[in-house]
Formats: sequence, C-alpha cells, structure tokens
Amino acid sequence: MSFSATQVESYSDTAVHIVPGPILLLGAPGVGKGTQAKELVKIWSIPQISTGDLLRSHVAQGTELGKAAGALMQQGELVPDSLVNEMVARRLQEPDTARGYILDGFPRTLPQAHWLDARLAAQPDALPVVAVSLHVDYNQLIRRITGRRNCPVCQRIYNIYLNPPRTAGFCDVEGAALAQRADDREEVFAERMRAYNAQTAPVVEHYRTQGRFAEVDGDGAIAAVAARIVTAVERLRS
Repeated sequence: MSFSATQVESYSDTAVHIVPGPILLLGAPGVGKGTQAKELVKIWSIPQISTGDLLRSHVAQGTELGKAAGALMQQGELVPDSLVNEMVARRLQEPDTARGYILDGFPRTLPQAHWLDARLAAQPDALPVVAVSLHVDYNQLIRRITGRRNCPVCQRIYNIYLNPPRTAGFCDVEGAALAQRADDREEVFAERMRAYNAQTAPVVEHYRTQGRFAEVDGDGAIAAVAARIVTAVERLRS
C-alpha cells in the first residue's frame, strides 16, 4: 500500500518537506520495518540502506570487501564490524544520500552506533541519526510470524490467523499444500527475539539518552503506521 495524495496532504508541510537526514528504524523481527522503510522512501525520496543488501551486492560483484566477507561467511563466521562499516561508509558517499536515508539493520550494535555517530559528526553539514522503534505486542508478533505459510509453487504468502487460505492448508491459486519455513516456528522466533533484545537494547538506550529516539505503535494499517513515523521524525528534527 502507498500513500494517496489525500493522505500525503494530510501531513503538515513541515513533516513531509523537512530534511529527514539519517533515520534508523528499529523493531523486533516481524514488526514491519521493511514495509515501513519502503513507505518512507516514497514519502521523502531517500534511499533505504540495508546491510544485508550491501553485503549481498559486494559479494555478487566480487569487490575486495565482498571477497573478504564471502570468505568469512563460507567458513560460518560473522562478518566483522570493520567490513560492514566500510561498506556503509562507501554507500553513504553516493549522492542519493544527501538529504537522508533509511537505515535497516545498521547500526545493530553499540560499537556500530558509535562509529556512525563519529563519522557523521566529522561532516559539518551532516545531521545526526534519529532512531524510531516500531513496537507491536509480542502476542501479535507471534501470530504474524508463526502463522505464515507459503505456497511452494507460486510463493504466495498466507497467514492462518490474519490472511488464511479459503481451504485450510492449501493455496487458493495452485491448490498446493502450504509450507511453514523453519525459522517461522515459535521456538526459533523466541531465540531471534532474545538475540535482538540483547543486541538492540544498548543501541536504543544510546539514542534515547541523547534525545534522538522515539517509539511508535507499529500495529495498524501501513499508511497509519507510516504517518506516526513521519510525525516522530518531525518532532525529533525540530
């Protein structure tokens, strides 16, 4: 879903036409960060920067950074902050980031946040990062994640709680038996939540103590949640 002209006009001119600067979207797995990032890209015409996308791009293009990261990934090792930071630094040099950008998945840890803050502080005209965290009730997240089913033929996605197929367990289009991804099981989701909370809590506190943090209700229609984020960013930039 995208914003209609009426919905965009319903925002104050300040909200839509502010220079958004760097915006970090935070939120638990399944909260809708990717969906909201795409909406903010439409509103402000700024890019979404995902470290996952950057990593895949560097590996696919065979850059020096990509080769180093790919070798580590093949060995089952984590890509260190130094490599990720350099990929982000190069992306931020591109001209489409001048007015701002949506950060998705970075900074994920406190050292990454410190690195990014220092880099921006060294640029006289750069705005600091503001962080917006999307909050959705845990039970609702469980329904979103564990209820997901996909068709192995057409890849259509259903949710047995929120968007069920007409015939339980089977795709409306292909008639194929629906499948659940292994990482959509409750025990896997619980572990992902523990890891997210452990990594992200210090990042949240870092930006909160600097007055650059807002929490937004992530439940509801896509456009309604996007409007809340816009309002939060406007407030943080004022």
